[in-house]
Amino acid sequence: MFAETIERIRREVGKVLVGQEEIVEGVLIALCARGHVLIEGVPGLGKTLLVRTLARVLSLSFKRIQFTPDLMPSDVTGNKVFDAKQNELVFRPGPVFTQLLLADEINRAPAKTQSALLEAMQETTVTMDGQTYALPRPFITMATQNPVESQGTYPLPEAQLDRFMFKLQMSYPAKAEENRILQNYAAGFDAGNLDSAQASAVCDAATIGALQEAAAGVRIDERVVDYITSVVGQTRSWGSLYLGASPRASVTLLLCSRIAAAMAGRDYVNPDDVRRLAPWSLRHRIVLNPDAEIEGLTADEVVAQILAAVPVPDLR
Repeated sequence: MFAETIERIRREVGKVLVGQEEIVEGVLIALCARGHVLIEGVPGLGKTLLVRTLARVLSLSFKRIQFTPDLMPSDVTGNKVFDAKQNELVFRPGPVFTQLLLADEINRAPAKTQSALLEAMQETTVTMDGQTYALPRPFITMATQNPVESQGTYPLPEAQLDRFMFKLQMSYPAKAEENRILQNYAAGFDAGNLDSAQASAVCDAATIGALQEAAAGVRIDERVVDYITSVVGQTRSWGSLYLGASPRASVTLLLCSRIAAAMAGRDYVNPDDVRRLAPWSLRHRIVLNPDAEIEGLTADEVVAQILAAVPVPDLR
């Protein structure tokens, strides 16, 4: 049931978004693992279109926040306004009160506004004037950002980055995929009107909750658990890294490896699941030291070095 449902979702998303299979897979894994996703890519690659399509296919409520330098924290979480009829201050929920939140170009807002999402992402709640308000379930934040070298952007604080289960990198489409995009538009596709792609809803919040629970039954061998802790532990002593990954990265790899195994139709995790997801889980949680940056190393290259150095367990 798990793999079949995920495949139906992929097919419907594929009617709108051409290519980017890795991005779609990462988002679905994070959703089933109750996590959040940061998607990095230059403008125009379809990041916003992906989120809008998922909201339609998954039958989830959807809101978008366009992050700008003048955006205030209350513009995200909401604020209290005076109600003349009740003669008191009443909480007016902000756009974060939804099931699928698109934080568009999150790195165009300063750290103070970015941090307004921390409690929502970690606790699925918003606290205002000592009162706590629960967010709808399921709740997933999908944040997009332009590369940090783009003009007018702010780096995300480490505490904010660590709340994201994955950081996915959206690249330019291959020539064949771009041809398909143009053919779709020539045939009448309109990105502003998803009805033109005939993408249908294939599940709802209850189905997503069932998927989240089903993955908990996937077995993971103690040797694979030890492999995860060894890989993440190496980031804390690796010579080219100034800052290693937190235990939250280990938890992410464990939970998401179970999801990936279930999506592949298996009831057990193998080391290849961990190796495939490691770059998504670690690239935003490690910080290179100045010498490594001067040498031109990237976070992905360091993760690849660590994966090559840590022995892979043999489960036979």
